[in-house]
Amino acid sequence: MRLLKLIPDHTEIDFVGARFYAFAFDGLLTVIALVSLLYYGLNFGIDFTGGVLVEVKANQSIDIGMMRTKIDGLGFPEAQLQYFGGGECEMPVNSCVLIRVQPQMNTATSDQEVVNKVRGVLGEGYAFRRTEVVGPKVSDELKNAGILATLIAVIMIGIYVAVRFEWQYGVAAIIATGHDVFVTAGLYSLLHLDFSLSSVAALLTLAGYSVNDTVVVFDRIRENRRRYKRMGLKELINLSTNQTLTRTVLTSVTTSLSIIPLLLFGGPTLFDFTAAILFGIVVGTYSSIYVAAALLIYLPPIHTSGEPPAEPVGSARGRRPNASEVREAVPATGGGARSR
Repeated sequence: MRLLKLIPDHTEIDFVGARFYAFAFDGLLTVIALVSLLYYGLNFGIDFTGGVLVEVKANQSIDIGMMRTKIDGLGFPEAQLQYFGGGECEMPVNSCVLIRVQPQMNTATSDQEVVNKVRGVLGEGYAFRRTEVVGPKVSDELKNAGILATLIAVIMIGIYVAVRFEWQYGVAAIIATGHDVFVTAGLYSLLHLDFSLSSVAALLTLAGYSVNDTVVVFDRIRENRRRYKRMGLKELINLSTNQTLTRTVLTSVTTSLSIIPLLLFGGPTLFDFTAAILFGIVVGTYSSIYVAAALLIYLPPIHTSGEPPAEPVGSARGRRPNASEVREAVPATGGGARSR
């Protein structure tokens, strides 16, 4: 039975030759994200702006869609509803809902008035088990913690790659991963998507996903450097990227296929999160293929102890191996290289 192949075997795409076009497109995305963040900023949600939290329970399962319609009718700038379980909330299932409401800014509406409005629109049949207020101090602390967590994650990823390989790889990984996170944050700003704690989780997820693809390419570059010691760096990058291209594309496609149903049918609660994840997968795959490895060209040369420097690309010993030589040397072209 013939297998479906999105990418043919033994491709010879000149990724390094197209790096200037890739850098230009990447630069355009970065400028758009920067301008949007400076002009519009981020549309912070209740987690970062403060608001009122109300926990309600009913004697029967709650139709959260109908409840959302009632709450939205109160005209609050933002309202978030979600089921939660455990204990009495399992009798029956989906009988408890957590409501987060952001009151109108610059109004004299007190928190108690907000709770009274929610009580009034829901009517009888609900027990208000808990009412809390997320003040501006707490929300500011959450905002600062979220930004700090994202920055630390990107830096630690770079340190890990630098220790795992060489420091040049770590610098390239920090630039590529930081770019992916920054551009995705720009998407939140440009489309005015709600930026909440789940958005921070999305950015951290993307950072890990992006560096995973990047490490696969870097690992193959390192392996090929040991195999073809006289090959020029540009040829080496092209060879390694082509060898891992099938794995990179298939991983991104299968991951996207699991995200698209959540984007289409997950409702407004999951839309912002899944949209950012899907966009980040595309950007992360692009940067792993075209940007991360190409950055090594502009960093100091990488020399392993006892290894002679690579000869120019055009030299007889520094030539790129043909397809038959690659097949003999690297039998598996779809997976990541194995560390030695």
